[in-house]
Amino acid sequence: MKLKAALVTGFALAATMLYAAERTDPNAIAREELMETVGKNMKTLGDMAGGKAGFDAAAAEAAKAAIVEAAAKIAPTFETQGAADPADEAKPEIWANWDDFTKKAGALETAATALDTSSLEAVQAGMGAMGGACKDCHTSYRM
Repeated sequence: MKLKAALVTGFALAATMLYAAERTDPNAIAREELMETVGKNMKTLGDMAGGKAGFDAAAAEAAKAAIVEAAAKIAPTFETQGAADPADEAKPEIWANWDDFTKKAGALETAATALDTSSLEAVQAGMGAMGGACKDCHTSYRM
């Protein structure tokens, strides 16, 4: 039982240290900032779509625009792998499967561009494609 407790504590400590590790590679920092922009704006849209926030067409359009802009920057931002960064969440498979990665990044841009922000129902209808594009890429290329 003590071994189990020690292992759980050890894993928790290691996970905390990894999470708390600072980014050291400027390329990793740029990638993280770009993905944070996407995540923040997906949350804005997702909160509206899920009823956690009231629908606001202007805010939905601004979030859509930010995602479209960020999605267009994914390939150029990820193009340079840079040094190994212990806190980087990008898998090395990105650069080994570059064409697939850029295709998946393009799918997000396509889905975001197609998002209709004129009504709550339209945002709800478009979130599946955007969320699916994020999940498809993260499943393959995010640690």
